Amino acid sequence: MKKIEEIEKQCEERMKKALEATISDLAGIRTGRASPALVEKIEVDVYGGKYTIQELAAISVPEPRLLLISPWDKSTISAIEKAILKSPLGLTPSNDGNVIKLPFPPLSEERRKDILKIVAKRIEDGKVAVRNIRRMANEELEELKEKGEASEDEVFRAKERIQKLTDKYIELLNETQKAKEKEILEI
Repeated sequence: MKKIEEIEKQCEERMKKALEATISDLAGIRTGRASPALVEKIEVDVYGGKYTIQELAAISVPEPRLLLISPWDKSTISAIEKAILKSPLGLTPSNDGNVIKLPFPPLSEERRKDILKIVAKRIEDGKVAVRNIRRMANEELEELKEKGEASEDEVFRAKERIQKLTDKYIELLNETQKAKEKEILEI
């Protein structure tokens, strides 16, 4: 049935977006390795507006524990530095007038545990989002059944398929969490 297929398709698209958003969010979690993803979304107040660092500068990783931020307009260096200092990264930038150097100190055991808790919380948020998408899809299916636009059997089978999708995306989130934890613990 057309309506049921649309609901299932939308459900999978939303779950995929929830997974991608969680993965993107985890990319910003500091693991002791320098990664452009950690700073590229930081907003900087310049030119009378807010711009991300990736819009204002080239970001490179010359060494595993060092980021180099090369602003295209050198007058934005101090604003970029202030934005990094205000960010939750807890890093101290330095500049030579042309580039900003952002060294990453090695992680302490305590900091690793804190980061693992943050990862677990973000993964759980992703799982909650996936389950909410399942709930909304199931509610839409129930509405179809109540309106007489789908039979009870069709709705039952569609709910089973949606549950399989939910299980698939929950498992993908679990795998993402394991990979991130391994990355954090092996540094």
